[in-house]
Amino acid sequence: MRTKTGIVTGVKMDKTIVVTVNTYKMHPKYKKKYRVSKKFYAHDPENKHKEGDDVIIYETRPLSKLKRWTVEKTEEKMAETKES
Repeated sequence: MRTKTGIVTGVKMDKTIVVTVNTYKMHPKYKKKYRVSKKFYAHDPENKHKEGDDVIIYETRPLSKLKRWTVEKTEEKMAETKES
C-alpha cells in the first residue's frame, strides 16, 4: 500500500479533502533540484481535517471519479514534539 505525505489545501467538499504533495526531482542535464507539486483527492469520512494540516494518505480502491486515496492520520507538528 503506497503512502504519501502532504498538506491539506482544500476542504470545501463533503467527506473529501485536497492534499498537495511536493516532491523534488533533479534535472537530467543541469543536476539542479526543482519542486513538483501534485494534488490528490482523499477521503475524510469525519470532515475533521482543515487547511494547513499535515496528513498521511494511503492508496485505496476507487471511491469516486477522482478519489483514490484515504487519510490515514494527521502528522504531529514539529513544534509540539520539541516542547515535550
